[in-house]
Amino acid sequence: MFGFFSRKQKNNEKKQSAIQPEAQSDTAATQLKSQQQPDSTTLTPADLSHSLEKTKRTFSDGLADFFLGKKAIDASLLDELESRLLRADVGIDATTTIIEELQSNISRKVINDTESLHLKLAEIMKTILQPCEQPLSNVIANATENTEPKKPFVILVVGINGAGKTTSIGKLAHHFLQQNKSVMLAAGDTFRAAAVEQLQQWGQRNNVPVISQGTGADPASVIFDAVQSASSKNIDIVIADTAGRLHTQSNLMDELAKIKRVLGKLDANAPHETLIVMDAGFGQNALHQVKQFHDKIGLTGLAVTKLDGTAKGGILFSIAKTLNLPVRFIGVGEGINDLRPFNAAEFVDALLE
Repeated sequence: MFGFFSRKQKNNEKKQSAIQPEAQSDTAATQLKSQQQPDSTTLTPADLSHSLEKTKRTFSDGLADFFLGKKAIDASLLDELESRLLRADVGIDATTTIIEELQSNISRKVINDTESLHLKLAEIMKTILQPCEQPLSNVIANATENTEPKKPFVILVVGINGAGKTTSIGKLAHHFLQQNKSVMLAAGDTFRAAAVEQLQQWGQRNNVPVISQGTGADPASVIFDAVQSASSKNIDIVIADTAGRLHTQSNLMDELAKIKRVLGKLDANAPHETLIVMDAGFGQNALHQVKQFHDKIGLTGLAVTKLDGTAKGGILFSIAKTLNLPVRFIGVGEGINDLRPFNAAEFVDALLE
């Protein structure tokens, strides 16, 4: 697991995600084409490890350098480990838990060398992340198992501009199609024509219907129409896009609350999932934004994107200790299959490989 001790630093970097209409001038069709790859949802731990290469260089290579040549397990070693975990965005709460657990194991002689320290570190990290591992597919199965008449499971996708909401929606649609679910998309970001166009391109690519209206239309009305249409067509899942916003924009936050109220007229439990897309590269700032969204509209899950970039990776541990929210998906690449259900043990193994 810890073969990273002898790994040399690499200089090659992956390109950033092509589908970011807020910052790119290419058409949505061109952007989507650049992301095409074979349609396979079977990704091995080796695939995940490769996707996290840049994150590993920031996170685990620092630890590798730190442990090289260390012999004695003492207070100074733990102090330095604590500093490195904090610099990797692990956060104060998670870092404190890790260090205290290591100290306890050292005092009980469970840890007596750097190898056993590394093994215990991985074990503690997995324990911290395990509560976040709550697959959305399980939630959907439980919510729709005995509902009569059948109602669509509604996923409301929120977040700030540039986090990758619309791209993630397209990948989510593909993910559910691979599970033999029928999907409809709702273009609730009505403030930008490019957002509607991009979602329509994802709909064409996945061969799923997209409900949209004109620029400036009421987002709640668009999403309401989509859920009504999905119900009449017996569609399993509706994924609704929303305009990107900052947590400080009270009028836009009020709009999200309105969407939830309007959906409640069709189904008291809708939206069944309020999923925020969070850019891991923003680190602790993104964590603060998620907290504010959660306080104002009530989130039920996260999709943590761009972990294949320069993100430090430790942010997931901070999420686990401070937010108490499930991490439904992690984004580890630009391809359509690179938004994958979160698996705690798999993530730690890939991070510390």
